[in-house]
Amino acid sequence: MSRSTSTYHHGNLRPVLLAAALDLLETQSAAALSLREVARRAGVSHNAPYHHFGDRSGLLAAAGAEAMRQLVAAQRAAYEAEADPRDALVALGVAYVEWAVAHPGAFGVIYDPEICAPGAPSETMAPLIAANEELLSAAIAATDPRPDGTTGRAAELAAREAGAWGSVHGLAALVTAGHLPRAAVRPALESLFPRS
Repeated sequence: MSRSTSTYHHGNLRPVLLAAALDLLETQSAAALSLREVARRAGVSHNAPYHHFGDRSGLLAAAGAEAMRQLVAAQRAAYEAEADPRDALVALGVAYVEWAVAHPGAFGVIYDPEICAPGAPSETMAPLIAANEELLSAAIAATDPRPDGTTGRAAELAAREAGAWGSVHGLAALVTAGHLPRAAVRPALESLFPRS
């Protein structure tokens, strides 16, 4: 029995194709990704991806969701490994940048507005985006000693979340493009989130 028949028969072809796409994104951008190459990498017929993803956009959307799941998991693991709230926040940011640098193609897919339209995520991506936002929100709130309901606290926390995400995402873009060394990330984040 051929690999493609066996894989398809056991119902594992979709994750195999998705893994092949993410593997290819390790060395190329989403713009260069072809369904034919994904099928070749997975060892199946060139038509197989169409049966599971519809088209290239469907495959990229699924790859973006899987990449986001991995990014959230990496951040959560780094965050939960630290007891001190400030250290946990820094670790969260470092994990974001490190994951982006290690997986630039997949990271690009997550934030490609043609794949995941801002404000209109897919049913698969929406809960992942929410989980990422909740993680950042919890990390920022944990570094603010004021109790909930303090006047202006919610607005200030929202502003800090936006600033933190923008800073970390900018660091990820700069390091990935080679404009900053990886060693600059932790000191930069420590300066952004000083100890109180």
